[in-house]
Amino acid sequence: MVPARAVDRPNLGAAPCVIDIEASGFGRHSYPIEIGLALADGRGLCTLVQPADDWTHWDTSAERLHGIRREVARQHGRPVAEVADLLNRELDGQTVYSDAWAYDYSWLSLLFDTAGRSQRFKLEHLRVLLTDAQADRLADGKAMARAHLHVERHRASADARTLQWAVQWLLGRGDGPN
Repeated sequence: MVPARAVDRPNLGAAPCVIDIEASGFGRHSYPIEIGLALADGRGLCTLVQPADDWTHWDTSAERLHGIRREVARQHGRPVAEVADLLNRELDGQTVYSDAWAYDYSWLSLLFDTAGRSQRFKLEHLRVLLTDAQADRLADGKAMARAHLHVERHRASADARTLQWAVQWLLGRGDGPN
């Protein structure tokens, strides 16, 4: 478990920017196919990622979880470089939080490496925002957020918004973000 570090905590009045990534699978050859953001200003952003030509791994158990078919990502996704540019434009200089840091870090690295771009934002585990007691209640916070936000499907933008709401609630900011 990563210890909370007070120096890493953002301004407690601001909502943290949260990212969630859906992928082709969970193994070594998996890659991002959908990226969702819950931005600090309340906006959400979601985009499908068109798999690069050499991204061929596909895990049907991951597809069952997120419900995105490979053909849909190929047909409706944005090219890798376009997604990298979009993320850099929206997140430049910010710290972005994830509850699956190890996976998301590797998928973002693959995205930016494939695009030939440098990532201009920092990815951090959202655990650094929480005390141990708050982290122990994260699952409860996510369940409350899903109910409050009427989230019914497992997709990147819904998951990012759910995480952002749960963290806001755990940090004692009322009923979560508006």
